[in-house]
Amino acid sequence: MKTHITELFRASERLIKLSLLLIRHLLPSLLAQFCLGGVLHALFSVCFDATAFVRFYRKQRTDILNSSLLGEALRFAILFLVSFPVAFCGNLYGQTVRPRITQDINTAERITLTGSHPPMARAEQDSGHVPSGKQLDGLTLVLSRTSEQESELQSLIAAQHDPMSSQYHQWLTPDAFATRFGISDSDLGKIESWLQQQGFVVKGVAHNKSRITFSGTVNQVESAFRTEIHYYKSDSTTNFAPATDISIPSALSSVVQAVSNLSTFRPKPHVKFKTGQRASSASPNFTSSQSGSHYLSPADVTTIYNVTPAYNAGYTGSGQAIAVVGQSAIQMSDIENFQKAAGFSVKDPSLVLVPNSGSSTYYTGGDEAESDLDLEYTSTIAKGATIYFVYTGNNQNYGVFDSLEYAIDTKLAPIISVSYGACETALGSSDYATYNGILAQAAAQGQTVIAASGDSGSTDCYEQTTLTMAQRQALAVDFPASSQYVTGMGGTEFPSSDVSSSNTTYWTSASGSDVVSSAKSYIPEQVWNDDSSSNGLSSGGGGTSSLTARPSWQTGVSGISSGSYRLIPDVSLDSSPENAGYLFCSSDADATGVSGSCSNGFRDSNNTYLTVAGGTSFASPIFAGMIALINQKLNSSGQGVINSVLYQLASNSSTYASAFHDITSGSNACTAGSSYCSGSATSQYSATTGYDLATGLGSVDFYNLLSAWPTPSTTSSQASSKTTLSAATTAPTSGANDVVSITVASNSSSVSSTPTGTLSIAVDGTTVNSSLAMSNGSASYTFSSTVSGTHVVTATYSGDTTFASSTGTITLTIGSTTGTTSGNGGSGSSTVTVTPSGGFTGTVDLSLSTTSSYLQQYACYDLSNANITSTSPVSQTLTIYLGTTYCENAQLKSHIHKFKTAAFGSAHSSSPTYSSSGSTMILAGFLAMGLFGLRRRRIGGILVVLFGVFYSFLLVGCGSDATSSSKNFAISISPSTMTISAGTSNVPTGTYSITVSGSSSTLSSSANLTLTVN
Repeated sequence: MKTHITELFRASERLIKLSLLLIRHLLPSLLAQFCLGGVLHALFSVCFDATAFVRFYRKQRTDILNSSLLGEALRFAILFLVSFPVAFCGNLYGQTVRPRITQDINTAERITLTGSHPPMARAEQDSGHVPSGKQLDGLTLVLSRTSEQESELQSLIAAQHDPMSSQYHQWLTPDAFATRFGISDSDLGKIESWLQQQGFVVKGVAHNKSRITFSGTVNQVESAFRTEIHYYKSDSTTNFAPATDISIPSALSSVVQAVSNLSTFRPKPHVKFKTGQRASSASPNFTSSQSGSHYLSPADVTTIYNVTPAYNAGYTGSGQAIAVVGQSAIQMSDIENFQKAAGFSVKDPSLVLVPNSGSSTYYTGGDEAESDLDLEYTSTIAKGATIYFVYTGNNQNYGVFDSLEYAIDTKLAPIISVSYGACETALGSSDYATYNGILAQAAAQGQTVIAASGDSGSTDCYEQTTLTMAQRQALAVDFPASSQYVTGMGGTEFPSSDVSSSNTTYWTSASGSDVVSSAKSYIPEQVWNDDSSSNGLSSGGGGTSSLTARPSWQTGVSGISSGSYRLIPDVSLDSSPENAGYLFCSSDADATGVSGSCSNGFRDSNNTYLTVAGGTSFASPIFAGMIALINQKLNSSGQGVINSVLYQLASNSSTYASAFHDITSGSNACTAGSSYCSGSATSQYSATTGYDLATGLGSVDFYNLLSAWPTPSTTSSQASSKTTLSAATTAPTSGANDVVSITVASNSSSVSSTPTGTLSIAVDGTTVNSSLAMSNGSASYTFSSTVSGTHVVTATYSGDTTFASSTGTITLTIGSTTGTTSGNGGSGSSTVTVTPSGGFTGTVDLSLSTTSSYLQQYACYDLSNANITSTSPVSQTLTIYLGTTYCENAQLKSHIHKFKTAAFGSAHSSSPTYSSSGSTMILAGFLAMGLFGLRRRRIGGILVVLFGVFYSFLLVGCGSDATSSSKNFAISISPSTMTISAGTSNVPTGTYSITVSGSSSTLSSSANLTLTVN
């Protein structure tokens, strides 16, 4: 008995060594190769990597096989080691790219998307049917995440914001987000095909693989989505929207969440203009020489909120970037005039017109003014930061939420400022889910979104005149400020006595001339509420969300009661247009009432009137500028949702007292009278000690907040770097090469060495070079495109042992920013041949895919499927066309198709099919390695297990069966290269990889085509 135990122990010890060697040499290769490429490739790699294992086995085989008990144990070990990676990788892939459309898309079998009819489209305001032939551009099919993906995303976001997690601040790129949380390429292809069958023109797929943009007529929309598009008129405004909830084919219900941009209801800017603003006393915030009144300029803001010491410490937002989103073009001279009048150097923002949103257009009456003030205050509070202005054109379906989505999908900047919103009632549950899903992506990518909470107090819906009066007067809050992924900004004001012309405690008096920087110190604040029966509602938004659940971080602060829903706002800053308003410059005379704004300093062309306003739309860009300074101090590439830090700091009474100004006076209740409100709205919400629903945590003492802001243990100890881009020209001609010079230098006063490492280059959010080498801290990238409009070139420095990573950007504009309409280019042809084998017959579906967004948007192809009826090859002519003008007109032809979006690497490798011959080759590999050198009576059982496991693995993993595995087909292309003229197609010159794929049942094959555009 003792002998047997000893023998078993020794054998087990050797088995453990053998198992470890198996893990070391086989498992990593199998995991890597199978998860990243084809199964057959993986198994052959395992065979080659198993050489060391075989040598060990031969040396030890006599001792190992001495135990009669070892056979079963060895069989179990091999079975486990082979099956585990298969199950692991299969599950991993199943979570991220598993197709969800499992049945044919039958338009007769449908499901209604509840809540897809906008609440603002009311029957009593219906003004009739929109003409059926009207063209609707920019329609978007919003694709959902699976419950598993959503759960994984929420866990990831929580870990990314947890300082104790290994994933803390490990932000995703848009490409990585798409890989983990987008839908499968096969589902994308099926949806695009269905849209084309309905007559729509597919414009493109978002980077995150969760949105497909398309266009079509009203008639096509009504037919595809079983609704009617009607006009709705309220006051002097007419919009159109679906008259009923839309429906989609049931087969798409697992992937389609919503169809957006079917209506023209747009969010409203949160700017309030001063009463009697054309009076000379109605000026921006400084001490007026004409009236003695006090108004705020950027210098006053930095004094009142204690930002100046941060500047003195070297924090200006250098190396940081802020994206301001809007829905109107701006005149750059307004921004420049403001910066000069406020005492700053001129620094223009970079303009980014959202693709496919139409021509750059001025929308006066509030939108242009909103964009002006947002850009003016972000660029002066964060005076060292790069400012982007992302806006939409004259496509009436587009608005600021599309600008927000673009800034997130391209990860344009680590900070986004939003001064627009819609009350949750007007937004509806469907749009809420759509836009909140986009904001979740921002959180996972490390982007901090700051949004205004509204200017109608506790009754945020009041300005939504398309709603019923009962809805307008009810308690409500503003979105996106109400999102758990956003920092919502409320409003405060100064007591009227503290901003009177006679007050010298807080202001410097005028001495015959305007004093641009006149505030002396912090001025005590109260809740902003300028409501009046004559001028309507004018107060800071706040209350309890009806759509967003209470975030875990919204706790631990005095004044926060128990509850299930999110509380708004988080932080507040001065927002009153009266006590005291903000100075700004704008050509939007329809909104401001001032002609020639800022023609003479801050005054108009007559040197009399000032342009002044308030609103939480000032609080948002100002606080966004402050966050840029914090990011610079932390040497951070982004902090994601900062609310957890804000509430954590406020939960400490000492820190709260120093870093925040607790607002305890006033309320944002409706006080304008019964014609505006009634019931609970007339009493809610009052300021209290600690947190309250009128001002949140209160306002800030910024330098103390900056000093108290925690420095995570994971924060890099490396010196900061700065990446700067310059171009030979910022307005290259279409198709011309434009050399972009990139310089990476130390951004630290204590380190003077030159950074080393590599650069990653992205154009419009798409990586074009992931490892560009530097020489002496410099590199160059050649940009070329024929696509009209603005293009953002981003260079991300990798960092090295001395320097932390950094990012720089530059915008290049081809032509004028007038949309992205394209003409025609050339065409080219090749022959695609399908060669059957093993008796295969049937129809092979042929399609083209590419990773190029240009080909997806501006090209199409003509290719028929191949019907195999004998052993002879079948050839089809493939013709590729460049130019949306041709492709859109050609959609009526039966064989014209748009390119599918290729998965990562699909343009470079084909996906092989598997048959019994593959199993034979694998078995031969093991034979060649000498396994039959073992004694037959010992190895026979092992070979049976190996043969069974690997053969079953092929059948299960590859989806074939024993009776059909010999049937197959192969795709070939002749010639495998094609050259086409770009013309005016908007496809940039260069070389593109295209995958031609064929599929039939469980079989597939593909081949690569190289396209050169000149």
